Amino acid sequence: MRGRVTVAAPAKINLSLGVGPARDDGFHPLATVYQAVGLYDEVTVRPARENSLTVHGDGVDVCDVPTDATNLALRAAARLAAHHGVDEAVDMTVLKRIPVAGGMAGGSSDAAGALVACDALWETGTPQHELMALAAELGSDVPFCLVGGTAVGTGRGEVVMPAMSRGSYWWVLALAAEGLSTPDVFAEFDRLHAGSSVPEPEIPDGLMAALRTGDVEQLGTALSNDLQPAAFSLRPELEDLVALGLQGSAHGALVSGSGPTCLFLAEDETHAATLRELLVGSAPTLLLAPGPVPGARVIR
Repeated sequence: MRGRVTVAAPAKINLSLGVGPARDDGFHPLATVYQAVGLYDEVTVRPARENSLTVHGDGVDVCDVPTDATNLALRAAARLAAHHGVDEAVDMTVLKRIPVAGGMAGGSSDAAGALVACDALWETGTPQHELMALAAELGSDVPFCLVGGTAVGTGRGEVVMPAMSRGSYWWVLALAAEGLSTPDVFAEFDRLHAGSSVPEPEIPDGLMAALRTGDVEQLGTALSNDLQPAAFSLRPELEDLVALGLQGSAHGALVSGSGPTCLFLAEDETHAATLRELLVGSAPTLLLAPGPVPGARVIR
């Protein structure tokens, strides 16, 4: 067994997010295109007598992150241990840079990081398909956070297939001071569609074509999010923020997932820096991030 393992776990964004009608189990079928971007949490694990978790924030408020057994990263460690019959505990530390409740799968990414870190710590050599199955049991976004890159997600988002994609992209991420509850956003989606027929979700053909060619302008036009009206309804200031970016020089702009983080697509890194200057004062934190990047990976 190793003495300590640290994994970098990237944030995810949704280039498109199609949401279907609520099923009998309360979940909505999704059709989404994920992309992992260069904003990372770090998950570090060490051998311990009992499981424990410490969370630190690097520019991120972590007051609402649980540190008990309900934390998704600790649940991931326990699930992997049970899968292999490993009778070992870990002292886990998470350094968070991904916003909490920001629509960028920070908790899911930490869970993916915990699976990779504990697999390396315990030297269990879990095959990728088994890690993916464990990840799907933990949450809809966890499987993608394992693989990263650009991928299509179906089902609840947990069925992941790599997407044919060319080139790289630069994003400006506008982080809000306060998170937005994913269940609240889905409830608002249901309220807004009450009495109307919600079609089955689909991936936009134009978006997939743009990814295949690496056409930034075409990609910006094809960005979509069925949850965006619900996020705007709950947080009207987000609509103004997205409009500001579109009135500026962004190729495209939208709410990331369930929000409230907003995304702005730039031509390149230099253009992203210019776009960030345009948006100064419109959001508490503005970051630049490239994508796509790999999923959770051991770095130390």
